[in-house]
Amino acid sequence: MAIKRKISAGWSQANSRLSSLPYLSDPVVKTAVAVFVVVCLGFFGFFAYHYVKYERIIDRRMNGPIFSNAAKIFARPKTVRVGDTLSVNEIATELRRAGYTEAGKAGEARLGTYRLQAGGIEIEPGPESYHAQDTTIIQIAGGKVARISAAGDKSDGDSAAYELEPQLVTALFNNELRAKRQVVHFNDIPKVMLDATLAIEDRRFFEHSGVNFLRLAKAAWIDLRSGGRSQGASTITMQMARAFFLTPQKTLKRKVLEMLIAFELEQKFSKQQIFELYANQVDLGQRGSFTIDGFAEGAHAYFNKDLQGLSLPEAALLAGLIQRPSYLSPYRHPDRAAERRNLVLDSMVETGAISRAQAEQAKAAPLNLAPPNVEASDAPYFIDLVKDRLTQQYPEQELNENAYRIYTTLDLDLQRAAAEAVQDGMKLVDAQVQKLRTRREKVGTGKDAHVEVTVRPGPMPQVALVAMDPHTGDILALVGGRNYGFSQLDHAIANRPTGSVFKPFVYATAMAGGLDAAPGTAETPVSAVDDSPSTFSYGDQIYEPRNYKDEYHGQVPLRYALAESLNNATVKLAEQVGYDKVAQLARAAGITSVKATPAMALGAYEAKPIDVAGAYTVFANGGVRVSPLMVQSVRNTQNDVLQDFHSESKPVLDPRVAYVMTSMMEGVINYGTGYEVRRRGFVAPAAGKTGTSHDAWFAGYTTNLLCVVWVGYDDYSDLRLSGSQTAAPIWTEFMKKAVKLPGYREVSEFTPPPGVVDVRIDKNTNRLSTPACPQAVTVAFISGTEPRETCEQQPGDNRNFFQKLLGIGPSAPSLPPPSQPVVVRRPPPGTAPPPNAQAQSSPPPPPQEEKKKKGIFGRIVGIFKGDDNSQSASDPPRR
Repeated sequence: MAIKRKISAGWSQANSRLSSLPYLSDPVVKTAVAVFVVVCLGFFGFFAYHYVKYERIIDRRMNGPIFSNAAKIFARPKTVRVGDTLSVNEIATELRRAGYTEAGKAGEARLGTYRLQAGGIEIEPGPESYHAQDTTIIQIAGGKVARISAAGDKSDGDSAAYELEPQLVTALFNNELRAKRQVVHFNDIPKVMLDATLAIEDRRFFEHSGVNFLRLAKAAWIDLRSGGRSQGASTITMQMARAFFLTPQKTLKRKVLEMLIAFELEQKFSKQQIFELYANQVDLGQRGSFTIDGFAEGAHAYFNKDLQGLSLPEAALLAGLIQRPSYLSPYRHPDRAAERRNLVLDSMVETGAISRAQAEQAKAAPLNLAPPNVEASDAPYFIDLVKDRLTQQYPEQELNENAYRIYTTLDLDLQRAAAEAVQDGMKLVDAQVQKLRTRREKVGTGKDAHVEVTVRPGPMPQVALVAMDPHTGDILALVGGRNYGFSQLDHAIANRPTGSVFKPFVYATAMAGGLDAAPGTAETPVSAVDDSPSTFSYGDQIYEPRNYKDEYHGQVPLRYALAESLNNATVKLAEQVGYDKVAQLARAAGITSVKATPAMALGAYEAKPIDVAGAYTVFANGGVRVSPLMVQSVRNTQNDVLQDFHSESKPVLDPRVAYVMTSMMEGVINYGTGYEVRRRGFVAPAAGKTGTSHDAWFAGYTTNLLCVVWVGYDDYSDLRLSGSQTAAPIWTEFMKKAVKLPGYREVSEFTPPPGVVDVRIDKNTNRLSTPACPQAVTVAFISGTEPRETCEQQPGDNRNFFQKLLGIGPSAPSLPPPSQPVVVRRPPPGTAPPPNAQAQSSPPPPPQEEKKKKGIFGRIVGIFKGDDNSQSASDPPRR
């Protein structure tokens, strides 16, 4: 009872106090209170529901591999060899780019770790590495790799080379988007990058619990006054919540959810872990078809640097891009990017991260961006081709969901060289095209007369470059066009008329036919073929080929006909050996579209540049064709091999014939239509062939690298420029860059197989050279087919002394000497072009009319004054 009275009294007192507040009895107030209670309950219910919902989502999202939700494409491993010029820091940089971490630093090292030592580096692959988990030590002395050995082994077991972890090219199948990301740990992020990011994005990151309420209120007030939603006020944690779990749409609900998730993230993760996720996730723009995710990839994309190598102005630029990476792109809008960078530097001064003097010095620094060449490291055409071929065997969903690792044949150093060569070479092509389209016309009369210069419109020339290992078939570099953003059409797999790059198959068929020929009847490099205007019939068709500039040379040796790319001589040779035999060889080599017609001999039928590269392995690989290969293996996330891929090999030519053809194509470069290669300074032993139809081609190779370049228009209109003017310069620039790289600098002479002999041949008579005939050149022959007669002998000449002296009586005709300069075959690597290189590059003189015959006296006098009927060597044409 007492308790009851106490309660009653209390209630009475409370009721009395409430009754003293008359406004609470107002219906409006009661309604407002009820609404407030309902809103609070609703907000609490909303908060509780979404808290539980996103707690589960966060746990599910963060417990698995955060950044491994797509198939990944890797380049081939970079090889370190004893004797290479390398530093420890350079090797460490390569390993960090591949995903290794320094031993002893925080974070998992699933791919591997490295440990810096005095004069060396210890590399330990992890459980997810491409390589076996064997620890290796690379020792550096005097700036060169001195020793490669297994850890703990100081006496034996040294290796000549070591493959580093393959570099990531792209995450290929991510909702049709391509993203490049190099995952780093918090301890790998340099202080300057951390300070720059916090200064501009979230100064109180290490102090707040996920939401900066003061900044949020200030932003809301600014938006309220301006009537817009320009102020975000999101902390780094809130940005992470949006990036991982929400859409970028600006709504009140999304902002509330952003705050809620931020609170949860702060409870589940440390500040270091949150910033680490942010540093790997942040969007820093687009390059070609690739998105740039994370600071480490941004450092590589914009500055071609490792993250730890960033300078103050570079770190400030990356931090500034976070706000609006497309709008602030330093490539498209350098002024905006510089202004934003300077704002970051000022913010760093305000936070005390740097001094005012440091900021001013950094503001004065140029942007120093890496060249914006997407092809150099991203290889989008190559990646497209890999995707197309893989999806023929694997469903996209399987590749994506299982995060398969695709290891390719792509060599990033060679890809960079190819992209740069194409970029520079197409500037030369554009200049030549513009010159062809430029017209100067006189307009007006008298004092009003003036010259107007107009440039006719036309299509943009396109390009393709395919580089491969001629012995394994590995595609090492591939450029499918001049600008992937402009056109995604991969010209490396587009069918185009092959032009004169097909001609070596005609000559190879002729040489192969001589293997079983009777003695003295085999076709050899010095066999004669008629290069005269001719009409060829095939069925009811008439074919009348024409030589370049309508120049004809009569009887010429085969090696000269190929070197000068003589059309009529080539068709005549194809007719002699049989069109069907030429077509059969070409199809076996991989050019499958050919038909046995006269036009086939001049490359009238189409082939893809990548197929032409495969076909040329027949010559570069001792007669064995190897099919082009782009993917080496497909593996799971533990790097267990699911499928290995291998190139197909097939003997097509006798090795002796392949070598003879290589020798003849050395002549194309040394003194023929491909002399542009030598003129532009590539001096290593090489063989190749120019091609000109509506398009321009150059196909050539050294002992360890084969490259095919194509230039032309998408609409099949005539380029009106030759292969030596357009494709050969691109090929040359690429090869000059390639031979400077460690894996390709060892270019040697082509080695003849058993059954081939090199013979010194007199250039004027195409017979064996003697001291009496000093103008000689070395020519390769299949043993038993080489000439037997010397340059001093005239076979079948039975005239007596006086008949020979007076030049009367019948004489067996000899093969006219070809017009070509004196050259030294196979210049050794590192030597300069011949002293008369400039003279050799000029075109030959036009054909002269036949001179009036001398009388007997004139012939006698000519013996003492020099025979002006003798033909001297002339310079090679540039085509």
